[in-house]
Amino acid sequence: MDIVYSAGLLIFAGQYMNHLMSETNEQFVQVMAVCRDLFAKKLHDYGAAWRIMRPSSVTDQILIKANRIRSLETKGVTMVGEGIRPEFVAIVNYGIVGLIQLELGYADRCDLTVEQALDYYDKYARATLELMIAKNHDYDEAWRSMRVTSYTDLILMKLYRTKQIEALCGQTLVSEGAGANYMDMINYSVFALIKLDFGE
Repeated sequence: MDIVYSAGLLIFAGQYMNHLMSETNEQFVQVMAVCRDLFAKKLHDYGAAWRIMRPSSVTDQILIKANRIRSLETKGVTMVGEGIRPEFVAIVNYGIVGLIQLELGYADRCDLTVEQALDYYDKYARATLELMIAKNHDYDEAWRSMRVTSYTDLILMKLYRTKQIEALCGQTLVSEGAGANYMDMINYSVFALIKLDFGE
């Protein structure tokens, strides 16, 4: 796959060069850099308007994206010209928004600068990468034998788990919480994008 890096993408990818111990790590960083580039462009156009969203609204927005992916996978055709790839990118970015909202709480206005929002993005992109590296070590690249449709189903399962956690106001017995589910959704989406972009 040929990826045209902007200056911002090169800076982002460079932050994680010390993690590049495998092809998976490198592909993960490349996909996350593309997602970040879109996030930064939308920040330029809209500001951090998403700061007004309650975490439950972020969850519902991801659910809309995941349901559309599953619908397109089932029907095999789209009527509006956009395939599943942009929806996986959106899940990555909304997943990071969800993690930011869990940390900061929602606001009544756009209260982050572009630079502050990108700092938070990078914080959670790094945490998600580190989680992927740890899990990939234990599961030994098992994700590569999975179909993209399986990632879609796993994301939907994580969404319904998150909605239940939200309904319980976070008072769970054994769950790791909504944040862990957001991170898993991000990782599954990145795996799907690696499959789609690199044809593996």
